[in-house]
Amino acid sequence: MSTPLSTTPTLTLPVGGMSCGSCSARLQRHLAQMAGVEQVTVNLATARACIQTHLPLSTLMEAVHKAGFTVPEEQVRCVIHGLTDDPHDLQQAERALSQLAGIRQVQIDLAQARAQIRYIPENIHFEQMRQTLQPLGFDLLPPASESTPEDRAEQERQHSYRELGMRLRYGAPLLIALMLLDHGALTGMTHFLSTQANYSLQAILATPLQFWVGWYFHRSSLTVLRHGSANMHTLVTIGTFSAYFYSLLAWLRPDILQTAAQRPAVYFETAGAIIVLILLGRFLEARAKGATSQAIRQLIGQIPQTAQVIRGTEPLEIPLSQVLPGDRVLVRPGEKIPVDGLILEGESHIDESMLTGEALPIHRRAGERVIGGTLNGRGALICRATRVGQDTVLAQMIALVRQAQGAKPPIAQLADTIAALFVPAILLIAALTFSAWWLLGPPPAITHALLHAVAVLVIACPCALGLATPTSILVGTGRGAEHGILLRGGSALEAAHTLDWVLFDKTGTLTSGQPCLTDWSGTPEDLALVAATEGLSEHPIALAIVAHAKAARLPLPKVDFFEALPGLGVHARIGTTEVWVGTRRLMATVGIAVDAHEEALKGLEQVGKSAVLAAVAGRVAGVLAIADTLRPGSRGAVQALQQAGIQVALLTGDNQRTAQAIARQLGITHVIAEVLPQDKAAEVRRLQQTAAPSKKRRGQGWLSHASPGSRVAMVGDGINDAPALAQADVGIAMGGGTDVAMEAADIVLMRNDPQGVATAIQLSQATMRNIRQNLFWAFAYNVLLIPLAAGLYQPWFGIQLSPVYAAAAMGLSSLTVLGNALRLRRFRPLPPQTTP
Repeated sequence: MSTPLSTTPTLTLPVGGMSCGSCSARLQRHLAQMAGVEQVTVNLATARACIQTHLPLSTLMEAVHKAGFTVPEEQVRCVIHGLTDDPHDLQQAERALSQLAGIRQVQIDLAQARAQIRYIPENIHFEQMRQTLQPLGFDLLPPASESTPEDRAEQERQHSYRELGMRLRYGAPLLIALMLLDHGALTGMTHFLSTQANYSLQAILATPLQFWVGWYFHRSSLTVLRHGSANMHTLVTIGTFSAYFYSLLAWLRPDILQTAAQRPAVYFETAGAIIVLILLGRFLEARAKGATSQAIRQLIGQIPQTAQVIRGTEPLEIPLSQVLPGDRVLVRPGEKIPVDGLILEGESHIDESMLTGEALPIHRRAGERVIGGTLNGRGALICRATRVGQDTVLAQMIALVRQAQGAKPPIAQLADTIAALFVPAILLIAALTFSAWWLLGPPPAITHALLHAVAVLVIACPCALGLATPTSILVGTGRGAEHGILLRGGSALEAAHTLDWVLFDKTGTLTSGQPCLTDWSGTPEDLALVAATEGLSEHPIALAIVAHAKAARLPLPKVDFFEALPGLGVHARIGTTEVWVGTRRLMATVGIAVDAHEEALKGLEQVGKSAVLAAVAGRVAGVLAIADTLRPGSRGAVQALQQAGIQVALLTGDNQRTAQAIARQLGITHVIAEVLPQDKAAEVRRLQQTAAPSKKRRGQGWLSHASPGSRVAMVGDGINDAPALAQADVGIAMGGGTDVAMEAADIVLMRNDPQGVATAIQLSQATMRNIRQNLFWAFAYNVLLIPLAAGLYQPWFGIQLSPVYAAAAMGLSSLTVLGNALRLRRFRPLPPQTTP
C-alpha cells in the first residue's frame, strides 16, 4: 500500500557550526521534539536540515540557534521597476515579498526604488520573488547584473523621466487649447462658436488627454485594482474620470443635470489640468531625484572599469571583474589604482584624498599597500592584488553607504503606519464629501459634490509622507560619505543627534597611534631582550620598542615562548631567561619589586609619556618611556563637542598620571584610566545608567525620542575597543583601526581624524532636523488642505479649492520634500569657536 503524499511543506535550512555526527544528531533530535514538526532530516555532509512542518521559518531558525548552531543568510539589493512614490506601493511590495517562504526581511527604499532582501537561499529563488511582484505591476530586476544598483535605479529614473516628458509634450498643448475653449468669453470664441460646438471641441481634445496622456496613472491603477488594492494613482484616476464622464454627460445629455433652466457646465479642462499638473510634478520630481544619489555615484565613479594585468610577459587589459587576488597589476602614471594591493615594484606619490582627506599625495614605495580608487602620480607601479571586487576598501565603503541609505530610523515608523492606511482613508473621505455636498449642498448640488470630491482625491499626497525620511537619509548619508563618514543604519543616525557623552580611547584615536621610544634606563643588552619579546606583539608600544632596537642595530635573539597578557603586558622566555614587559600590576602579579623605580615612573607619566617596566631574570632591568603624538584634529574635535553641550571623557588603559597629562593637553576634564579591555564596556554601561547632564540637547524637538539615563558614544580603533563600541548607543570606529572594531561600530570614520566625530554628530543633527521638517510639512499639508478641498472652511470663511489648484498643490508637495532634502548637500561642518 502506497504512503499518501503529505501536504505539509518542507523547509530546507543551511546549518553552520556542525562538526561531527553528534552535532547533526543532536540538532535533529532537538528539532524533532518541537510541536508541529512532522519529520526532520539533518545531513552533516551537506550541512542542511530538511524539516516538514507548518511552523514559520523564524521559529525554526530560533530553534536552530537555541541548539547552538547558526543559519547562514544571504542579502541582495534589487531595483524594483515600476515602483512609484506612493508609500502604499512600498507597503504592498514589502508585504508580498515578506510572505514568501525563505524571506527573512524586506526593506524597500522608496526614494531609489530599491529593495534590500535578506533570505535563506535554499528556500527561495530570485525568480520566485520576481514572479510574486509581477502581478502587482512591479518588476524585480536581477541582482547579478553587470550594472550596479545605482546604475539600474538611474536607468529606471531616466526611463520614467523620458516617458513623463513625452506625455507632457503632448498633454500641455492639449490643455492650453482646452483652457482657451473653456474661457471662451475671455478669448472671444463665444462670437463664432456655440456652446454645444465649444463643448464638442473640448470633448475631442480632452479624450486623448484623459486616456493617453493620463495612461501613466491609469496603467498603475488598473494593475493594483486587479488584485483588490489601490494606490495614489487610483486617486488620480478616479478623480479625473469622474470629472471627464460628468462632462460627457453634461455635453451629451444636459437635460439630466440641468437645473433652473441653466445648462450644466463641463469640466474637461479640470480633468486635463489635473493630469498635466501632476505629470509636471512627477517630471520635476524625477529630475530632482537624480541629485539625491549623486554622492554614491561619485564614489562608484572612482572605480576604474578595466585593469592592466600581467599574466605572462605583457600586460593585458581586462574587465575589473576578472581580476583575481594574487594577480600582478600594472598602474601607469596618472591612472586610478583598480584594486587594493601591495606594491611589488616602483614608487610614486598617490592621491588618497577621497579616503583619507589628506590634501597632499602620499609617497608610496615597494612593500607598502595601496587602495583601489586612489589616483597614481607620476611613477609606474606593479602591484599584487590583495583584495578585489566587493572586498576592496572602496567597495565596502559603497556597501556601507547603500546599507545606511536603505535603513529606516525609528522616527519613520509613524509615517509608515499612516501611509499604509492613507489611500483607503482618502477614498472614504472623498465618498463622505460627495455625499454631504450632494445631500446638503446648494444647487447645483451634484456639481458641488463632484468638484469637492475630486479636489479631495487629487490633493491628498501620501508621496510626501513616503519621501520625507528616505530622501533625507539618502542625501545625508551621501554627504557623510563625501566627508569620510560612513553610517551603518538609521538607528545610529537618529541616536547620534541626542548624545550626552562621547568617550575617546587614547592610542590610535586621539593620538596618532605611532609612538616612539624616548627613554630607556637599562643596558643595550637588556633592551635587545625586551625588543625580541615585543617583536611578537602587535601593540603600538611594542612596535615602537622594536623600531628603536632595529634603528640602533641591536641583535634580537630568538624567542622560545611568548604570551600576551591583555591589559597587563607580555611575557616571553628566551633560552632560560624569563622576560616580563608591562605595567606595575604585571610586576606585582609575578612578584617583582618596583619601589626603586617609582620616582622615575611618576616623572615620565607626569609629562604624558607611557612608562613601561621591563624585568629580566626576576629583576627590573629598566624603565621604558613611549610618547605618542596627538592627532592634529584632536583638540578641535574635543572643543567642538564641548561647545555643543556634549560631555567628553578619556577612557584608556593607561595609568592615571599619563591619562591626566594627555587630557590636560586636550582640555578634557573627565578621565577614566587604568581600565582593562574587558572592563571598557562596563564603564560605558555605567555612564548609560547615570542621569543625563542638565543641558538642552541640540536638535531635539518634534518627534524626538526621550530616553532615561545618558546616551553615550564610544570612539575607538582596536580589538580591545570592540565590546565598548557594541555596548555604546553609538559606536564610532576610526578607519585605520582593526576590522573587528569597524564591524562593531555604528559609524566608521574613513579619515583618521577625530574631528570626524564632531562632523558626524553635526551631520546627524542636520539630517534629523531635515527629516522632522519634511515630516511636519507632509503631515501639515494633508491635515490643513484635505479639509479645505472637502469644503469644510467654506461655511465660515467662504474659502473653497478648485480641483485644478488641488492638483498643483499635490505636485508641489513632493517637490517641497525633495527640495528640502537636497539642502543637505550644502552641509558644512561647523568649526569649533575660538575661545578668548
